Amino acid sequence: MSTTAATYTEEVVDVAGQPPLHLAKGGSGKPLLILHGEMGHQGWLRFHEALAQHYTVTLPVHPGFGKTARVAWARNVRDLASWYLEAIDDLGLDGIPILGCGLGGWLAAEMAAASPKQFSKLIVASAPGIRPPQGEIFDMFLVVAKEYVEKSFVDPANCPEYQELYGEEAPREIQEIWFNSREESSRLTWRPYMHDLTLPPRLHRLKQVSTLIMWGREDAIVPVSAGEAYQAAIPGSKLTVIDGAGHHPEIEQADAFVKCVEDFIRS
Repeated sequence: MSTTAATYTEEVVDVAGQPPLHLAKGGSGKPLLILHGEMGHQGWLRFHEALAQHYTVTLPVHPGFGKTARVAWARNVRDLASWYLEAIDDLGLDGIPILGCGLGGWLAAEMAAASPKQFSKLIVASAPGIRPPQGEIFDMFLVVAKEYVEKSFVDPANCPEYQELYGEEAPREIQEIWFNSREESSRLTWRPYMHDLTLPPRLHRLKQVSTLIMWGREDAIVPVSAGEAYQAAIPGSKLTVIDGAGHHPEIEQADAFVKCVEDFIRS
């Protein structure tokens, strides 16, 4: 995966009756919406830049996860998905592919299940939201933020982008993002923790939405069995498991991840 120097802008837009939404945007071509995970927006990453070579990538910062103010009435992920549907209407995004990583994958699945005709393709990566048939979703509040992030990777010491982002000690800005994101993740997903028993039957609405589910084979946060459960719940969906990756295949195995995404969107 070769990329050029990062070329993106940061924007602040008024949408859905909410205080301004902060987002990053870059690239050219057809639109692609990407939703970040439970630890917040970590910046314009290599996989964003690689996808921006062929798509206009829009990457919003979820309300309550940092720069964007919380949506006060949103009490769970389903509520936040409802708000997001109006937000992307206001952004003029319609009939687009959507990619969500981690908690962003659950959010993307909720959005697509609520409004299947609004999305041309759905990509769910390493997402909670469904109770795993085998194993359990790791409780992010049992450990400090840095330990949780480390557990999300198979081999953080030998992952160049991990070292660039966090190193021995994460920059203060990143630590503040973690703090805000953990607080909002707790508010949205605490009871029941990181899943919704009503989600699997609602995902049957996606029978006409082409769906790819992606997982790291060694995900220690959300077991691969949850990916299998997503595949079972979404008719016609495909599950791709990436070797040598944990909870963040988009970072640890960025080349393989981007190739799968691009092949899927073009198919």
